[in-house]
Amino acid sequence: MNTGLKKTLSPLLLWGLGVGYVISGMYFGWNLGLEKGGVFGMLAATALVIVMYVSFSFSYSELACAIPKAGGGFDYANRALGKDLGFITGLAQIIEFVFAPPAIAIAIGSYLHLSFPQIPVIVAAVSIYLIFTAVNIYGVKAAATFELFVTVLAVLELLIFAGVTLPHFSTTAFKQNAMVNGWSGAFAALPFAIWFFLGIEGVANVAEETKNPQKDILKGFGSAMFTLVVLCVIVFFAAVGVGGWEKIVYSADGSASDSPLPLAMGNVVSTDSWLYHMLISIGLFGLVASFHGLILASGRATMEFGRVGYAPKVLGRISSRFHTPHVALIINMGLGIIALFTGKTGEIITISVFGALTLYIISMAAVLKLRQSEPELERPFKVPLYPVLPVLALVIGLICLVAMSYFNQTLALLYFGVLAFCFLLFKILYQPDKA
Repeated sequence: MNTGLKKTLSPLLLWGLGVGYVISGMYFGWNLGLEKGGVFGMLAATALVIVMYVSFSFSYSELACAIPKAGGGFDYANRALGKDLGFITGLAQIIEFVFAPPAIAIAIGSYLHLSFPQIPVIVAAVSIYLIFTAVNIYGVKAAATFELFVTVLAVLELLIFAGVTLPHFSTTAFKQNAMVNGWSGAFAALPFAIWFFLGIEGVANVAEETKNPQKDILKGFGSAMFTLVVLCVIVFFAAVGVGGWEKIVYSADGSASDSPLPLAMGNVVSTDSWLYHMLISIGLFGLVASFHGLILASGRATMEFGRVGYAPKVLGRISSRFHTPHVALIINMGLGIIALFTGKTGEIITISVFGALTLYIISMAAVLKLRQSEPELERPFKVPLYPVLPVLALVIGLICLVAMSYFNQTLALLYFGVLAFCFLLFKILYQPDKA
């Protein structure tokens, strides 16, 4: 059995992966937070989340450069905090990466359905799962090159969208019904603000496949985060400002929409215009970029879990022909297809965000712990303003996790129940001498 991953990724490909993992969050999902907090509540939640992600990205880069392994946060927590917290971190990371793609798949199906009503949303969603799992099994360089291509198209489309809508920006429309449910609405909107950036940490999961991880990870991580913050601000104001937040949350039939940008564009140009149809067509590339990239990252995270014996060893197998984690990719696909059949985009996003926040919080604790326990560890990059940034990311992450648990009590019980059950199985079944 081959256990090696090919080192083929450059800083440009890492930028493509980093932006690609996340960019679907600009196209859908975030708009559901406007229903919770209105434009001001969502804006406050987004500002807090940007501070968390910038602090987190610098801190996580220190870990990724010092410990360039495919498990990402799992490997960092395992080394710094022991196998118990390592297991919880790894499981949380898998939950994040396995539950995010189904939400994106539903959105892809919704976008396709706008242009081709004869194609059912669920058929399109399952089909892209099969196609892009196959692409990821074929090879990481091909997958990353494709990711770069669709990411560039997706970024250009967002800039075109802003160019068309921003000239029609209205302060009156932007502030309309601006505060829903008071300031508590801002806390309720947090998971959807996090969706803007969820998945950026996936860059660390391809560290083993990076040509020079000690230098290139920081370049890819930093440039991707900067790009995403700029796009987030542009999209937020461009989409809300043309007709108010309600116009990009609710479809004509009154249901919550998974395609807010076409709704915003529809306030500016005719739905029969070439600009409108171009948005839908190229907008699909943004969704595909994140879907495809998160499948790539989830395969590496699940593979590492199996490789060290924290999950069935079969998950750690690597294809002798393609040098990719084929078993992990196929298992993740099966779980994702089951999730997308629920059709509950908001709930799927929330579960994914629970996993992400758990990963962020424990990873920041790992940064602090490793500075104490392994001061001699080679750190090609050190987080600036230490310990302010990792502590800031950790505290904001805890605030977000508590707020989300309060506003989503049933989903919180489900998420933490799954963690507890799997942790119990781990304590009973894990055999370190066989790992």
